[in-house]
Amino acid sequence: MIQLPESGFVRLHQIIGDKKHGIPAVIPVSKSAWWAGVASGRFPKAIKLGPRTTVWSVDSIRALIENPKAYSESSKPSALELAGQA
Repeated sequence: MIQLPESGFVRLHQIIGDKKHGIPAVIPVSKSAWWAGVASGRFPKAIKLGPRTTVWSVDSIRALIENPKAYSESSKPSALELAGQA
């Protein structure tokens, strides 16, 4: 069983795994597929802590694992949000 911390943040290698260092994947996708999913809203938004440090909330990763389809649907902008950006 893959363990996530109770709260806080996780780095990318903790999510997609790292075979070189023996870290199993929580969500088994490639790095490029993960970033494409973040850009499209399918995966949670990244949080930048510094110029070379990007993390994700454990709560958002748990929500994605529990119900990937619902997470994807809830992260899409609504028609009102899109109209406001025009």
